[in-house]
Amino acid sequence: MAIILNSSSIKNNRKVVPLIPLRRGIVFPHTESVLSFGRPKSVAAIEAAYKSNRLICLVAQKDSEVNDPELDQVYQVGTLCTIQRLLKTNGEVDALVKGMARVKLDSVYSTRPFLLVNVTEVPEIIESSDKVKALVRYITGQLKRAVNLGKSIEFLVFMKLMSDVTASELADQVANILQLSTQDKQKLLEIVEVRIRLEKISEYLSQELRILEIEHSINSKTQKKFDKSMREAVLRERMKTIQKELGDKEGDKDIGEYRQKIKAAQMPAEVKDKAEKELGRLAKMHSFNPEAGYIRTYLDWLVELPWSKKTANNVSIIKAKKVLEQDHYGLKEVKERVLEYLAVMKLKSGNKDKDDNSGPTILCFVGPPGVGKTSMGKSIAKALGRKFVRISLGGIRDEAEIRGHRRTYVGAMPGRIIQGIKTADTKNPVFMLDEIDKIGADFRGDPSAALLEALDPEQNNQFSDHYLEVAFDLSEVMFITTANILDTIPPALKDRLEIIRFSGYTYDEKYQIAKKFLLKKTLKSNGLKPGQMEIPSSMLNKIIQKYTREAGVRNLEREISKVMRKVATQIAMRKKTKVKLNSTSLTDFLGPPKFTSTLAEKKDEIGASTGLAWTQAGGEILFIEVALMPGKGNLILTGQLGEVMKESCRAALSYLKSHWQHYGLDKNVTKAMDIHVHVPEGAVPKDGPSAGVTIATALTSALTKRKVRKEVGMTGEITLRGKVLEIGGVKEKIIAAHQAGLKEIIMPKNNKKDLIKVPDKIKKDFKFHFVSSLDQVLKQALK
Repeated sequence: MAIILNSSSIKNNRKVVPLIPLRRGIVFPHTESVLSFGRPKSVAAIEAAYKSNRLICLVAQKDSEVNDPELDQVYQVGTLCTIQRLLKTNGEVDALVKGMARVKLDSVYSTRPFLLVNVTEVPEIIESSDKVKALVRYITGQLKRAVNLGKSIEFLVFMKLMSDVTASELADQVANILQLSTQDKQKLLEIVEVRIRLEKISEYLSQELRILEIEHSINSKTQKKFDKSMREAVLRERMKTIQKELGDKEGDKDIGEYRQKIKAAQMPAEVKDKAEKELGRLAKMHSFNPEAGYIRTYLDWLVELPWSKKTANNVSIIKAKKVLEQDHYGLKEVKERVLEYLAVMKLKSGNKDKDDNSGPTILCFVGPPGVGKTSMGKSIAKALGRKFVRISLGGIRDEAEIRGHRRTYVGAMPGRIIQGIKTADTKNPVFMLDEIDKIGADFRGDPSAALLEALDPEQNNQFSDHYLEVAFDLSEVMFITTANILDTIPPALKDRLEIIRFSGYTYDEKYQIAKKFLLKKTLKSNGLKPGQMEIPSSMLNKIIQKYTREAGVRNLEREISKVMRKVATQIAMRKKTKVKLNSTSLTDFLGPPKFTSTLAEKKDEIGASTGLAWTQAGGEILFIEVALMPGKGNLILTGQLGEVMKESCRAALSYLKSHWQHYGLDKNVTKAMDIHVHVPEGAVPKDGPSAGVTIATALTSALTKRKVRKEVGMTGEITLRGKVLEIGGVKEKIIAAHQAGLKEIIMPKNNKKDLIKVPDKIKKDFKFHFVSSLDQVLKQALK
């Protein structure tokens, strides 16, 4: 059924026109658009309008998914358009339409075969003001900038906008050009006041201009990079062509250089084959292939490793002894063991036995911090004339730190051992693995297990690093490891190590070290000349005894450096030219003494005994205090005691309760009382069995009301039968007792053999009591 429209249907600015909903987009007045219509109602409406007065109303749908929208499913403001041209193609109709005016939908005139609606034109509010003129000029300028930055606008439309057009037409044309959503464009269509519409359009245009500027900047940078890459590629290709014309068959200078380096490196046959294979892959690759960079890095490592370089191994025992004596004071046993090691190395190098495949023993220096473990390794390298390499293993948790990363990983590199060998540039350096007891383990593997192959003399001649993928011979490397304790080193790794223990220094040894080494070192490090600072022997002894309490000399060096810095400040400020240290200036520089000359008890006490303990930092004395109070037989333990020490307390109490008659105690002596055992310095964790006799002595003293002799120190583990068992750390404990001012020491009978390690100068200041039972301990300790 065809509907014919005529002018009689237009009355009082109202029109009856076909309505076509648009899925997407808005047609603005003053603009032309080409639209395609495919829905049956839309096709019928456009054809009917074209046959009559060619007027049609175009309105945007609220939901583009609705196929046959009703009047309430479209926006209520649309555009009255005239159809200028119509073209039918394959069931669809293409139409060129021109927007005429804004219209408001009033009512439905008919719904079949398409929507026929009553519409009313919406008049625009146009003002002629300076602000409107300024907005027109601003939008025109911004539009020019947008076109310069690449915004696509039809040439005729652009030229028209640049000519003299009305503010209303400019607003509608620019709104049609902007990249906005249908909702935003609908809002612009519904604004009838031209000034407000221009303000909104200027905001949208400025925002789009900023986006265009960013895009232009990105495109410019990308283009520059592309141009540079293309230029380099063209130049490389030309260079290759020129080289071929000149007879250079390699075509790439780098390939020739790598061939020369591989030849000069004197690699083992299998390593050379691997290097040449990788070089062949590199030669076939384009220079821009990402893998080419990885292969070059890998070849650099292969050619720079010292496959055949090594230092002359002229071991002179006399020279080595002289160097060790010059660099270190004391450490007699350590020096003897190192010289024995070097002597064996010298004899084995002179008498090469083809059937002897055993490599050198791996030394492990164990001792408190600051006793000279690392510096002893440097002295050994100096004595042998070898390069010295040190790596710290403290805190390492990744196995790849030792054995390297696979080449498939980004940023892969060899492990620390191969890195150290490359740094030394020799295949037989002295290699120190510091802090081997502080290696950790987590989900990335166990680094200590990775060290097994490197440190095993039976197999380290074929050490495999994951990055190199070829074996490297470590059999000529002299490995030295250091540790503070042995407990945290895995048994399999400890089995490959020759343990050499470093004990703490005595007062006399500290004095000699400070006098011969530390004074010169700190004087130089603080910029002082020998004549500007004088520290008398009495003052040096005072620093050692009253300002430091350690097994090594690291804190002693810090205290002396502190004095030197104070002096350096005075000289720099020209207050003095020379300083001689005395008691007054020492207190000014270092403050009041940190330690008393003796730590022993001032008088004999009931329920308080003095024990000897061993720590990672050397020996210490330990005070055990026992208090009795009314209660229900509870045993209270305080002072951050470990499980072993708590067991020693229970064992000592059980022994006394089971031998109540022997000590003249009441049978139910502990039922009506609580026993509190406390070890002072509660913030410091304490553990170990060697405080057993000390705890038993304090308990017996408290229960029998007999005083403990203040000058007696004791150590030893006890059993429930009252036996005193052997303990460790004898030398360190005796040195601590000497520093504390004790006069007598009670220790297990089986430890008498360990006194050979104690300096005679210290032994003569003590009276030793060697015991095998608790009765003997109490006989000597209690009054």
